[in-house]
Amino acid sequence: MKRELFLLLATVLVVDALFIAGYFLFHLDAAGDPAKIGYTAAWTVVTLLVVLRGLSRIRSLRHRG
Repeated sequence: MKRELFLLLATVLVVDALFIAGYFLFHLDAAGDPAKIGYTAAWTVVTLLVVLRGLSRIRSLRHRG
C-alpha cells in the first residue's frame, strides 16, 4: 500500500510539473482568459483522474487485507 501511495504522489507531481511547463511553453501567461480557464480545467480534470485512479487502487488493496 505504501508503494501505491508513493506512486500516487509521484504521478500527481509529474502531472503538475508537465502542466506548469506547458503553461510557459505555450505562453499562456499572455493568452486570453478563455484559454487560461480551459487549461486550468484540463489540468484539474487530469489531476482528478489520476487521484481517483490512485485512491481506488489503494482502497482495493486495503479491502484485500
